[in-house]
Amino acid sequence: METTVNEAKAIHRYARISPTKVRQVINLIRGKDVGVALAILQELNKRAARIVEKLLKSAIANAENKGMDIDNLYIKEIKADDGPMLKRYMPRAYGRATMIRRRYSHITIKLAERQ
Repeated sequence: METTVNEAKAIHRYARISPTKVRQVINLIRGKDVGVALAILQELNKRAARIVEKLLKSAIANAENKGMDIDNLYIKEIKADDGPMLKRYMPRAYGRATMIRRRYSHITIKLAERQ
């Protein structure tokens, strides 16, 4: 999907947090104005909120660089996709081993101006 002139985008790849935990946070701010979204993220007591807040600020800076009006920006699209998974084994009782899956995520955010 190609970005148009009135869109700004930021991507955080290989974020060391599972996509499930990030989706809990991004579902709260999807479709909201950037000022409201930043206020929600700053009050939220989750580790994913710090990551998404930093990414949102980066997208706002990208929009400002493109000459877009910051006051009219809203979150057009936000998603958290699965990244690669590190697989490790942990020894358990009776000679068994269980798999440890360290999940990564790719977080994408697109901002657009309200007409």
